Amino acid sequence: MRTALLTIFTVLAASPVALQAQKAAERLDAAADVLTDMMRASDKGIPQDLMNKASCVVIVPNLKKAGFIVGAKYGRGFAMCRRAGGTGWTAPASMRVEGGSFGLQIGGTEQDIILLVMSESGMKHLLSDKFTLGGDASAAAGPLGRDASAETDAELHAEMLSYSRSRGLFGGLTLEGATLRPDKDANKELYGRDVENKTILEGGVQTPAAAAKLEELLNKNSSRRTN
Repeated sequence: MRTALLTIFTVLAASPVALQAQKAAERLDAAADVLTDMMRASDKGIPQDLMNKASCVVIVPNLKKAGFIVGAKYGRGFAMCRRAGGTGWTAPASMRVEGGSFGLQIGGTEQDIILLVMSESGMKHLLSDKFTLGGDASAAAGPLGRDASAETDAELHAEMLSYSRSRGLFGGLTLEGATLRPDKDANKELYGRDVENKTILEGGVQTPAAAAKLEELLNKNSSRRTN
């Protein structure tokens, strides 16, 4: 099964669609579009109070899923966290998402993903070299509706809440088994040097011009964290 997963990861990463989106600046623009659509979706959008309580946000545009019996996920996106004091957002730290599954499955899809990091322990996982959703970090499909109540079991107990968009459809999504780790190549592309995700997400790096649109949108939708 390991060989089959590696083969599928290679195909996903080398596909024409993936190659067209290799530049970090283009993925930042795509991430901004995903955030705009998911926050505008009113009855199917991310609840405002959950967004306001989130410590960090991870956005992965065009997460690719493919498989024939053995399945795989592959995507590249960005994480941004609240600055010290809870006001404003840090520069984006580049992330890779990878994962596998086994069972009756065939075909391929693309989904846009947003993860809300809801706790200090969830943020610690995000600052680590690698973590697995559903393993190292607890994750749950997030409730929908811009005015929905955040007082749910998922919000109270999960370290991260996940949302997805597929062909215009919005929903909560479980990503158990998916592994997130820093995308060092994309960081070097954005910042012109090697820089660790921990340094970026703790506010030690100035936001690049390519991320201005995404930072503006995050500030517009939730400029300050609430308890």
